[in-house]
Amino acid sequence: MSYPDLAEDIATEARLALRITTEIRDLEQKIAALLHDRDPAGIMTSAPGVGVINAAQILARLGDPARFQSLAGARSFTGLIPSLTASGASGHHGPPTKSGDAPLREALFMAADQARRTDPTLAARYHRLMVHQGKHHNSALCHISTALLTRIIACWRAGTPYQLRDTDGTPITPAQGRQIISQRYQISAELRAQRRTSHTKTPRRTGEERSRQALRHQPATTHATTRPPA
Repeated sequence: MSYPDLAEDIATEARLALRITTEIRDLEQKIAALLHDRDPAGIMTSAPGVGVINAAQILARLGDPARFQSLAGARSFTGLIPSLTASGASGHHGPPTKSGDAPLREALFMAADQARRTDPTLAARYHRLMVHQGKHHNSALCHISTALLTRIIACWRAGTPYQLRDTDGTPITPAQGRQIISQRYQISAELRAQRRTSHTKTPRRTGEERSRQALRHQPATTHATTRPPA
């Protein structure tokens, strides 16, 4: 191996990495400026788990949060609401419809995962979904995402920043929120592992296999035979 050639290759890769890092930093500064123009009060970034980039993505994909006539309509726009499977007079809720805006869902999902670590009210809901209702992590985060979106829109309409509160309504700081969560709403590693366990699905049969199965269960029929007259 030629060490001078190797050194030159490493120097080239380093220059490219520095150039990309500079471009990313410039882009983030432009995004921050655009977000400030659109949200000078910083309502989006006041929500727990929502940073500048995430806030810009949520606002860009959501549009004017006040344009929705109802909060239910805003939740439906994200595609994070549960699907409904109905048959006759019965029905049940299934996984999220995912029929809404995918980048918006991604931003809310990432924000919710961080918000539950700071906001005790969201942490309490996440804890209840995981421990008492048997939800797995992703399903619980979908519920937290819609709750976080609802609160962000409510703050936007009121023109006031997000206020962290304890479950009894007492205003708290982010540090206090994290301390409360660590004391009350921790979930054991065993339970998380249990919730990650997936049930084994029965493999789907092909058309040929279904036909063979139907023939095996088909009742046998006998036909009378007669000789033709001599």
